[in-house]
Amino acid sequence: MTKLARQLTAETLGTALLVGTVVGSGIMADSLSDDTAVSLLGNTIPTGATLFVLITIFGPVSGAHFNPAVTMVFALRRDITVRVACFYVVAQILGGIVGSLIAHAMFELPVIQFSSTVRTGSAQWLAEIVATFGLIAAILGGLKYRPSAVPALVGFYITAAYWFTASTSFANPAVAIGRGLTDTFSGIRPMDVPAFIAAQLIGALLCFWLANWLFAERTDD
Repeated sequence: MTKLARQLTAETLGTALLVGTVVGSGIMADSLSDDTAVSLLGNTIPTGATLFVLITIFGPVSGAHFNPAVTMVFALRRDITVRVACFYVVAQILGGIVGSLIAHAMFELPVIQFSSTVRTGSAQWLAEIVATFGLIAAILGGLKYRPSAVPALVGFYITAAYWFTASTSFANPAVAIGRGLTDTFSGIRPMDVPAFIAAQLIGALLCFWLANWLFAERTDD
């Protein structure tokens, strides 16, 4: 029980810090520049950097999922039990919500908010499938061939995916929920969140299926 408590604390705290960084850096970047590209850059760099730090320090405790889609894949791989995975997902969603609220408080904004930013349509959903597929590939490929590089792989991938996906790469249901509760630069309308989550889970499942073959032990053909 003590081990599980530590794992859940790490998942809650890590997801809160991740979403707090996404929302907080978005608020800061938007306040410093009227140029959307500059603001996006100011949102991107802190997110990638924070992922590197969080995965490095919390990875040994919980695996540093911070993402229900990642947890789903690890449960399908039987690396964690379904029971523990369910606890992880609850902790991640709670952390994502808390992260947004704390970011608002830090910038003296109304703590309770709901986003009005429209993010919907087939291009956005496809972008989330691609973003999540690539994230899972970075994690599973890294674990297979260079485990020590996983923090950097995830941090660099998300940094890049902010710019090459139409959705700016949420790639995380807990982050999507947290961002639905902020009417700031990084927000998404709550009504758009379910479709984002569905796309993210599809991307994760597609990568899980492909990775089982692609990263399998080599055998003579």
